[in-house]
Amino acid sequence: MRTVSLLPAATEMVCLAGAREALVGVTHECDHPPEVRSLPRLTSSGIDHHGMTSAEVDAAVRSLTDGSSLYSLDAALLRRLEPDLVITQGLCEVCAVSPGVVERAISGLPRRPEVLSLDPSSLEEVLSDTVRVGEALGRGREARRKTEEFRRRLRRVARAVAGRPRPRVACLEWLDPPYSAGHWVPEMVGLAGGEPLFAAPGEPSRRMGWEEVAGAAPEAIVLMPCGFDVRRTLQEAGLLARMPGWEEIPAVREGRVWAVDANAYFSRPGPRLVRGVELLAALLHPEAPVPVPRPDEAARLTREALTAR
Repeated sequence: MRTVSLLPAATEMVCLAGAREALVGVTHECDHPPEVRSLPRLTSSGIDHHGMTSAEVDAAVRSLTDGSSLYSLDAALLRRLEPDLVITQGLCEVCAVSPGVVERAISGLPRRPEVLSLDPSSLEEVLSDTVRVGEALGRGREARRKTEEFRRRLRRVARAVAGRPRPRVACLEWLDPPYSAGHWVPEMVGLAGGEPLFAAPGEPSRRMGWEEVAGAAPEAIVLMPCGFDVRRTLQEAGLLARMPGWEEIPAVREGRVWAVDANAYFSRPGPRLVRGVELLAALLHPEAPVPVPRPDEAARLTREALTAR
């Protein structure tokens, strides 16, 4: 099947199922596995966030109050690619092309392709979507085999953190202004041996004030701005030291603040969320027998380093 993926996580699922050769077009943000970067790109963003601060990005996104989509879709290229299957989503208009834009583009095609929409809010739903994608491409057996291995990895994490103290964890999906990390992230924290603050499993992310963050007195803070890697997050970290009550937060006093590669392991509802659970377990329980994070996966931010920025 000639397949167009309009969601980076779906691109990863297609390749995981062993159907890379079916992909004929992807988004401008699809970067994993690396070989998909050479495929035709059907989308572009109305905001160039490179060089912008978190506050500037937030203001630019919030300025789209007239129903405009953050992303555009190249309908002419979509027509030329003649897809049999289009994989899209309806979860977040800030994360991918909106359903309305996709439907308008598809309605103009001479032959309507099959549309598979992924809308997970939990880790189990992400794994189920991985199987759905595999089955749609005739690779259901491979997709099921891979997801069973992911479940085995999650069970290993559960055994590794069982019986250990569960710190209260604040996961921030955006820094200025702060947003809680919702959907599948609270579940990931629980699986990794922590108690999630600000959102329960499946609940959406929400905007907060710094007073709420400090008032919750988290024992660990994980910075995971949506779409950012570790380096990009570290560039924003200096603003944290200026926030009210920041230095009095237990996690800050104890040096338990980390930046993680959110783009790879937390923002996208794809298979690499399993690695995100392993990363959280390693950060929250460094003595537990779980894989140690690489520097490009996670970095500790000490109180001194934050003040110096």
